[in-house]
Amino acid sequence: MKIVFALSLIFLSFSTTAQKKLEKIEILTSVVCDMCKETLEHDMNFERGVKKVVLDVETKILTVEYNPEKTNPHKLRVAVTNVGYDADDLPANPKKYKRLHACCKKGGSCSGDD
Repeated sequence: MKIVFALSLIFLSFSTTAQKKLEKIEILTSVVCDMCKETLEHDMNFERGVKKVVLDVETKILTVEYNPEKTNPHKLRVAVTNVGYDADDLPANPKKYKRLHACCKKGGSCSGDD
């Protein structure tokens, strides 16, 4: 019984340590609609070290929780630009921006019928 308890404590300490390693960054993007949200959240979840991604379309803020041992804020911003959106002061990758749906481009408006 004592061994099971000791192993449980060790497991809990490792999981708590792993959670403490995550960092969070907020990135101002150029998103305009829910389609942008779906695209950006989907693509960013495949980035190395990313654990959680949430985009607030209204504020255009992308919040990313990540493992700093596997990525960093600059790489995350570059990843956003490679999806086709601006990331803080970094402009969108022109080739990727060109591929975005028309309503997802700056000044675009989504009617919901897209």
